[in-house]
Amino acid sequence: MTTVDQAIADQGLTLPEVITGYVGGESVPVESNANQHAVTFPGTGEQIASLQEDDAAAVANAVACARNSFESGEWSNASTAARQAVFRRAANLIRAHATELALLECLCAGLPSSHLASRQVPRAADNLDFFADYIGVMAGETFEQMSGYQTTVTRQPAGVAALFAPWNAPLALASMQIASSLAFGNTCVLKPSEYTPLSILRMVKLLEEAGLPAGTIGVINGSGAVTGAALASSFDIDRIAFTGGGATARQVMAAASEHLTPVHFELGGKSANIVFDDANFERALDGSLVNIFSNSGQICIAGSRILVQRGIAERFMTAFVARTRSLTIGDPLDPTTEVGPMAFKAHQLRILDHIARATNEGATLLCGGKAPTNLGSGYFIAPTVFQVESNNLSLCQEEVFGPVVSIQIFDDADEALSLANDSRFGLVGYCWTNSLAHAQAFQRQVDAGTLWINTPLARDLRAPFGGFKESGIGRDGPRQAADFFTEEKATISALGNPPIRKLGQLSD
Repeated sequence: MTTVDQAIADQGLTLPEVITGYVGGESVPVESNANQHAVTFPGTGEQIASLQEDDAAAVANAVACARNSFESGEWSNASTAARQAVFRRAANLIRAHATELALLECLCAGLPSSHLASRQVPRAADNLDFFADYIGVMAGETFEQMSGYQTTVTRQPAGVAALFAPWNAPLALASMQIASSLAFGNTCVLKPSEYTPLSILRMVKLLEEAGLPAGTIGVINGSGAVTGAALASSFDIDRIAFTGGGATARQVMAAASEHLTPVHFELGGKSANIVFDDANFERALDGSLVNIFSNSGQICIAGSRILVQRGIAERFMTAFVARTRSLTIGDPLDPTTEVGPMAFKAHQLRILDHIARATNEGATLLCGGKAPTNLGSGYFIAPTVFQVESNNLSLCQEEVFGPVVSIQIFDDADEALSLANDSRFGLVGYCWTNSLAHAQAFQRQVDAGTLWINTPLARDLRAPFGGFKESGIGRDGPRQAADFFTEEKATISALGNPPIRKLGQLSD
């Protein structure tokens, strides 16, 4: 029995031989002539299942089911209290099944199971609880400034949402999309990545177990070129929320433009992590490691460009490289693993190509830089640190999306902030300093949607999250989700009998 088989048996699970979509509360039947994709465990490269690809007809069926569910009113007209109850029951079920969900995600994404169980799965439950709270206190608007009239502003669900979830944090990010859209009465069709279908399918079934009406969420599977393209171009989709890369987002936007479908994009980053020489050294070191090597480096908010002030640069680089070399790399099912494999083979090869280009362009390799040879056939990359002299290298301008970081020395705050903004991305930024002046300059001048000062990766769900420039369109957040996933309606009512002009009145 392999390690994977043992882990599955320990949880009492049975994986389907062929993973299919989930529409109308039922699994889509396996079709002998349908295209299939291999689903592999990134820790070993072994195939654990096949994934049936949904073609345009299957996508149309899922969208029609979601439309019928919306029009039925069972969820779209449900009371706020009813929606809150479902969300809270679902959050509790997710927490109760945390170990199972973490295993399913680990098997497909290769993320360390300890990280999933402690952070990603609880985040999925927290997202549902948060939106249950928000819709309970969300207020409407009334205007009475216009004499003789009262204007009320109300919201109604937009309709059917198409949700595209990424492979790097399936549960955490898909649950945010689901909570953001369903909280306001919409129905949705969700497309997970073809690499990571299992945990999302299980979460959707837990939502239905919590009382979500069957058909409120449909799940379709397949490649972006086939399944994703059919969903994005559907005439019967009212909103599109996509989390992923910029190249695919451009294709989704082009498809959406045919029907003027509003889009929300959370895209990539190439974020600066600025360490001033007056920073708390140990906190800056710990935080900088977390910022780049969490999730095995496969996070859009990675602090992948470390900018360190000259006064502490040598000390910082020495300590950072030593800690990087000490990271525990290996089987993501092992709870002691800190850095797991990349999610799929093609992505591993892409990162190795980035590393080769960085070396050819003159970056100095300080550690890592290759696929370990002692970890079998998994898709591993040794945590890699480069020192660079220029921010113009492809390593500093392109999103690597793996455990690869550059370190560049700066002399003063103006140089650091200029380097931070020298990017076509603007998702997040980090700053480590005990200087109020440095912190204020960072807050004012860095072009990014979220800024962290003296802390790594803290997320307040009350605040908007999204990026400047090519890092996205729109924001996640409670008010922002209400703006995107609902239609606002103004109703002007006469108070009493204000005068009306008498057009066409016949004279006596």
